[in-house]
Amino acid sequence: MLNRRKLFTPGMTVGLFGGSFDPPHKGHSLVSAKLQAALGLDVVWWLVAPQNPLKTSSPDSMENRLNACRELVGSFNNRVYISDEETRLGTRNTVDTVRKLKQIYPQVKFIWLMGADNMASLHHWKDWQVLMHDIPMAIYPRPGYVVKAGLSPAAQQFGDYRIAIDQAANLKTIDAPAWVLLTGKMDDISSTTLRNKSS
Repeated sequence: MLNRRKLFTPGMTVGLFGGSFDPPHKGHSLVSAKLQAALGLDVVWWLVAPQNPLKTSSPDSMENRLNACRELVGSFNNRVYISDEETRLGTRNTVDTVRKLKQIYPQVKFIWLMGADNMASLHHWKDWQVLMHDIPMAIYPRPGYVVKAGLSPAAQQFGDYRIAIDQAANLKTIDAPAWVLLTGKMDDISSTTLRNKSS
């Protein structure tokens, strides 16, 4: 697993993949790997959130979720970094996390990675328009959410900044606002389903 010094080499492009990961599953690793390949990312950084601001239920312990993520990804994967950085930074909202990371690592190019389900509800996030201006975004399809994501308030308001799928690899050279909605293999598994099965 990567350490910070290797992760934050100046000039690298890092995909930020945030979530509760409660629990992590193969859908997460699929999105991470596919976006990494499509965008030509040096590293994908999984940001395991202490608490999803839009959810009232408490997740499993941070230690358990971090360990589960590392087990899923593999301890020897040198292109994925998993951490509790939001806990360390004291941030709960993506816009605050992104701004702090950009201040701390000004020579690193960050791209926000998420599933189409999150794009569809992005307008519920704190200061989401500010977030769109702060960091380029890459969205991976999720079953039942591709059309919703493409027609979402965020997609409509920032429609002029959407780039074509065949230009996805250029996203790391484009300043925000900029976003791309990709196509690809989908996995319909969700953390909620896994939690319900184990309860």
